[in-house]
Amino acid sequence: MTSTRQEQRVLQLSIAATIVVAAIGFSGGMLARSQAILFDGIYSLVDVALTLVALAVLRLMANEQSPRFQYGFWHLEPMVEALGGAILSLACVYALANAVIGFSDGGHDARLGPGLAWAALLVVVDLAMAIWIGRHARKLQSGLLALDARAWLLTGLMSLAVVLSFVIALALRGGAHEHWIPYMDPLVLACISLAALPVPLRAAWKAAREVLQVAPDELDQQVQTVMQQFIAEHGFEGFTSHVAKIGRMQFIEIHILTKPETQLGSIGDVDRLRDDIATRLDARSGRFWLTIDFTSDPAWT
Repeated sequence: MTSTRQEQRVLQLSIAATIVVAAIGFSGGMLARSQAILFDGIYSLVDVALTLVALAVLRLMANEQSPRFQYGFWHLEPMVEALGGAILSLACVYALANAVIGFSDGGHDARLGPGLAWAALLVVVDLAMAIWIGRHARKLQSGLLALDARAWLLTGLMSLAVVLSFVIALALRGGAHEHWIPYMDPLVLACISLAALPVPLRAAWKAAREVLQVAPDELDQQVQTVMQQFIAEHGFEGFTSHVAKIGRMQFIEIHILTKPETQLGSIGDVDRLRDDIATRLDARSGRFWLTIDFTSDPAWT
């Protein structure tokens, strides 16, 4: 509960900063006549919408569960991450298409001085926010904050690329290659969209695997190793297990097969066996949903 409140506060500050960055991008892009800076503003505006959705999800997750969603709202987190990654990927593809159109139209002249100043300001704000939110994402182990930090990093790298393009354009002024200056803005727009595209694509793919409940290899291997050792120590017949990771919650279901004549003792003895497994799996925190049962009927495993 405390961590979700902290995440909400971080996202609220992120939303405020993103609105400022979007305003800087729009005004700077129009003033400097730069599509690259304008794209930075559009990207930030999209990020505002995604961050608002993430904030709403965190508020739901703070409720933990409801009569209708009895397993909680953990599944919403990867859904938001997948949606965000897909939308940001489409934004990159859209920017690349605009860059190609710019090239085919012979480029355009951007106002280099104002553009350099606006882009430099965006670099400072974007990268500072990426570092700050990234630290909170690692501290709170939050996928939503990690997504937001990646978005800030992307916009920061975009702005940095714009700065470099304006510096190069200023260096070309009055030289033999001055005719390339109109192509610098669409060129940098194409470069940053291509460079940025893999990041949201990877995030969308990772989140989609969680939405589809693809078993994470590392968690599955951990359960297999622990349970094989546990079965050998206690002389049980075998086990089956099912694992999934949905958002920050890890689900583990274990069915242990015993002989029909096996005497497990009292309920307290069975609970101690379950505690032993939970301890070995390091699954005592609130981020695990662990179910363990014992049966002598293979049909239940």
